[in-house]
Amino acid sequence: MMHFPNRRAILGAASAITLLALTACGNVSGGGSDSSKYPNGPVNLTVGQAPGGSTDLIARAISEGAAKTLGAPMPVVNKPGANGALASKEVAGKPADGQNLLLINASLITITPLAVTQDEAVNIDDFDIITGLSQDDYVLVASEKSGFKSIKDVTSAGRNVTYGTTGVGTGSQLAQTVLFKQANVKGTDVPFDSGKPALTAVLGNQVELATIQLGEAMPQIEAGKVSPLLVFSEERNSFLPDTPTAKESGYDVPVAQYRAVAAPKGTPQEVKDKLLAAIQDTLKSDAYKEFNKKNMLTPKEISGAEVVTQWKDYAAKYKALVEKYSISLAGNK
Repeated sequence: MMHFPNRRAILGAASAITLLALTACGNVSGGGSDSSKYPNGPVNLTVGQAPGGSTDLIARAISEGAAKTLGAPMPVVNKPGANGALASKEVAGKPADGQNLLLINASLITITPLAVTQDEAVNIDDFDIITGLSQDDYVLVASEKSGFKSIKDVTSAGRNVTYGTTGVGTGSQLAQTVLFKQANVKGTDVPFDSGKPALTAVLGNQVELATIQLGEAMPQIEAGKVSPLLVFSEERNSFLPDTPTAKESGYDVPVAQYRAVAAPKGTPQEVKDKLLAAIQDTLKSDAYKEFNKKNMLTPKEISGAEVVTQWKDYAAKYKALVEKYSISLAGNK
């Protein structure tokens, strides 16, 4: 039975795992040309974020199960930087033999290009997407002292409202900024570098609102320390069924974080089939289903082709929204 590691165990082991992966890299380059013999050594799963975050946790859960099916180690290699762009471009440049994979976030494809230059942006067409994994929803929460118990309270406040986001060029910033534009609410954007400090600011009444991922917010929601006003997913989140979506409330702001497994473009079909089968074995396991529940992740286990179509559609939609409302994601508005 699989037991996925917690954040503390991950942080303690990350350095050793990364060293193992880097050592293994020298043994597999150019060795996977015969796809019938795949995998030919360790299959590295790169994450463009630091150990202990949601993306890293998902990668480790996937790697543990898939490694058993493949019969080869699948070390997770953390290479944070530029919101995942550095790791993504490095993996895209690796040999297309299936020995190097990427756990990729949708925001890198759909939102980050709106905040960086074309040269800095990551192109999904540089990858073969193996499979979609899950959806991580954003929730708008209010501080106790704000007095806001619904989005209607915010729109009828008739004053400037302070709100925190998880950073510049993030889904949090996009969702909340577009919401305020559509609702004609005047607000002051206070960007933080992640969800934790944004939530801390709400708890300390330094900002009245914040948009953060549900898994981070739920403990404080359950404790009654913050009030959930709405979620930005297309449908209500099963972990927060009584909280309406932005769409239900009259606002067209469908923003969520999606994740998928990708390989360099041109990876042989036989290799992709083996990878997909190994990952699907993990996704079907009781341990992984429990992992999703524990981390409040909604399964989004769609095909690679569907991932590409959906992410490109979201990218076009977000671009249109940003242009329509003259929003800049490159800095504080």
